[in-house]
Amino acid sequence: MGNDIKIRVLGCGASAGVPLIGCDCAVCRSDNPKNQRTRVSILIEQEGQRLLVDTSPDLRQQCLRHDIRTVDAICFTHAHADHCHGIDDLRPLNFHRGSVIPAYGDPVAMEEIVPRFSYAFKPPVPEYGWFRPALEAHLVDVENWTAFSVGNMRVQPFPQMHGKLTTLGLRVGNFAYSTDVHHLPDKAREILEGVEVWIVDCLRRGASPTHAHLDLTLEWISQVKPKRAILTHMSHEFDYDALKAELPEGVEPGYDGMEIVLS
Repeated sequence: MGNDIKIRVLGCGASAGVPLIGCDCAVCRSDNPKNQRTRVSILIEQEGQRLLVDTSPDLRQQCLRHDIRTVDAICFTHAHADHCHGIDDLRPLNFHRGSVIPAYGDPVAMEEIVPRFSYAFKPPVPEYGWFRPALEAHLVDVENWTAFSVGNMRVQPFPQMHGKLTTLGLRVGNFAYSTDVHHLPDKAREILEGVEVWIVDCLRRGASPTHAHLDLTLEWISQVKPKRAILTHMSHEFDYDALKAELPEGVEPGYDGMEIVLS
């Protein structure tokens, strides 16, 4: 692969997933596997390095489905439950890696995540094996929006507004990822300039106070002008085939297991 960037969509569903518990709508009852969305997460690979973005409550299922045995680092976009409550399922990844896993996040997110999962940020106890996840917290510089590295992979964070909360967007090469966002600050737009593939939040058709909705997402895409845009964090309002048929050229819904390769 050389310097190629490979992205795998592990999950592209909203916080409750699709199908939604107890829902009998056509999408939740659909037998189309692309309408079955686990909670949102991606895996980015470059030059043999793997960055897991968020640890969703469906992490175990996602790792088994895609034979993910270990990763080189984790980045938390923010501290909401659907993005970090799969943290305990990192234990086997520690086992296969044989060491602690670096975990990146902004100060606000890590101030919540580290106390909430304090056991995961304690030093390992070799004589007991990997009986709990073992992570090492690294704070993303949100004063200067400084890039961090995972091996030779350069990860450029950027700010996004998710209600009153700032979440992390990420750019790696010509790929960018924007989940859980309803407003893109000027700094985000600056960093997104020239991106070729953009996975971007699109919760539902109607407006939301914390997420982008379909018209807003399409407006952003027309402004950023990526060659390819992929929608994520989608609720059960969206049927995959129906949504794909109505989207403009160069825009498509994501689905669990989707792979993208950028040269």
